[in-house]
Amino acid sequence: MGEVAAAVKGNGKSLKGLDRAVVRFAGDSGDGMQLTGEQFTTESAWAGNDVATLPNFPAEIRAPAGTLFGVSSFQLQFGSHRVYTPGDRLDCLVAMNPAALKVHLRDLKTGGLLLVNTPAFDRRNLDKAGYAANPLDDPALAERYRLHKVDMTGLTHEAIKDLPLNTKEKDRTKNFFALGLVSWIYTRPLEPTLEWIGKKFAKNRDVATANARVLKAGHAFGETAEIFNEHYAVEAAEMAPGLYRAMTGNRALAWGILAAAQRSKVPVVYGAYPITPASDILHELALHKRFRVRTIQAEDEIAAVTAAIGASFGGAIGVTGSSGPGVALKGEAIGLAVMAELPLVVFDVQRGGPSTGLPTKTEQADLMQALYGRNSESPVVVLAPATPGDCFYVAYEAVRIAAKYMLPVVVLSDGFLANGSEPWLIPDPETLPPIDVQFRTDADGFLPYLRDPATLSRPWVRPGTPGLEHRIGGIEKQDVTGDISYDPENHDHMVRTRAEKVRRVAQEIPPTSISGPATGDVLVVGWGSTYGAITAAVERAQRAGQAVASVHLRHLNPLPPDLGHILREYRRVLVPEINSGQLVRVLRAEYLVDAVGFNRVRGLPLASDEIHEAISQLLGSPA
Repeated sequence: MGEVAAAVKGNGKSLKGLDRAVVRFAGDSGDGMQLTGEQFTTESAWAGNDVATLPNFPAEIRAPAGTLFGVSSFQLQFGSHRVYTPGDRLDCLVAMNPAALKVHLRDLKTGGLLLVNTPAFDRRNLDKAGYAANPLDDPALAERYRLHKVDMTGLTHEAIKDLPLNTKEKDRTKNFFALGLVSWIYTRPLEPTLEWIGKKFAKNRDVATANARVLKAGHAFGETAEIFNEHYAVEAAEMAPGLYRAMTGNRALAWGILAAAQRSKVPVVYGAYPITPASDILHELALHKRFRVRTIQAEDEIAAVTAAIGASFGGAIGVTGSSGPGVALKGEAIGLAVMAELPLVVFDVQRGGPSTGLPTKTEQADLMQALYGRNSESPVVVLAPATPGDCFYVAYEAVRIAAKYMLPVVVLSDGFLANGSEPWLIPDPETLPPIDVQFRTDADGFLPYLRDPATLSRPWVRPGTPGLEHRIGGIEKQDVTGDISYDPENHDHMVRTRAEKVRRVAQEIPPTSISGPATGDVLVVGWGSTYGAITAAVERAQRAGQAVASVHLRHLNPLPPDLGHILREYRRVLVPEINSGQLVRVLRAEYLVDAVGFNRVRGLPLASDEIHEAISQLLGSPA
């Protein structure tokens, strides 16, 4: 915790200034930790702080209560300066039961604030968590951390004892006691949560009253209880003026598609089969049918992608979304879009694998699948957003490229981006790049594979346009005429042409931005959701006077034209990824550079401290 202001006295309790803080709420999957974290995030955004979040929850619909694998948590970092990550080490841990304590205590800083709900530490829950004795009775716990034992359950029941709710209904509100208490500790405004409660439970006034009363009770407990002698203030961050909202990656992907439909004036058809963690894109788009979007919850992944391809053939923008296992099933149909040269956008919200793997945890291990995971020579454009808010712009760009070049574009998001959130400045739609879609209507000189000389795209024709009847499909076609062809030389030509069309997208890529010196000792290259951890680690190295820089790739196929030159300007190249080393293989193969991978596959985002340590090791090693 970085103190930026002297302590001041108020009501007998000191108020200390911090520049940032990392808080994690943890409990049983039925304790409402995701809701608690989301509301605390909203309060922090209201306070003007920059915020980054990390929701973490079990894959089971309802894991057994009190078990280690049933623990759900929500972590956020909020600060008065730019926040890049949800944080590596915790300043405050709220543990609602023994299992939450056992799973998450290792991440709490020495001297960190530890709040526990004491009634949950009974023999039954201790046994489920694997504790032989109550850890709260261990003097070492209070010596290592600032332990505060709070009867959250009992105080919750006392606050609403007069309301006509049963015991189970009253128990459900204890997460708001925790939220109120932590809101007092970090001087968060209660107004946004109270407003949310009023709207959420407008049809059940007793529940609304209970939640609001318990929230205030938690806040009052912090203010009056003798066990708390200080609390903290985090000043507002300097941010560009405008209208902001908390934006998750999945919602941003959906909104990017909506914006593309509006700007292009071409309808979007989104075909999807529900799969974690991509399902929320379908849910969000289904809410906005007035914005030229139609959603199809298909019977399986193959039906979802082929419906999208059919929509593109019909003159709409076909989009489909899934996670890695679903994208594997879509592979043959994506090849059909490659062969037919139709625009298609594919969202792959990556998760831990293989197979079902860790469906609610994050990973970056689908890069090779996106680049090469189809039969034969099936090149596609591959893009990757860096932050939850960046998902909006990448989804929009994917539609623009797909329509302009008449080809599939894969967007590689992941579980961390999908469920994480950040303050997002809502853009003026008029500032977005235009998406100028031209459908061929002139029959004079029409041939289905007659190509634009700049993009190599073929004409996009709506079925039924008079005089423009034509045939496309999965069988190889003669170039220009579109007739079925088994000619060996034509096939070789078409394979190379489809690959060249993807390569020509490179003319759309702006010069690569380098964060740091243009030449130096270490260049850190990242893609996707590693952006925050890499940036924090590199800035830390730069503050120490080290010749370290970073570049973050949005375009993974084709790669930026200037990347090879940039890589050769540094003594060592480090590539952090949440996989066993995929981009590093691509960079080695494409540019023959001795890039070094930093790889962790734990279902969690990379830690900036670990990346900084890897940078330090490279700085001390010979070239």
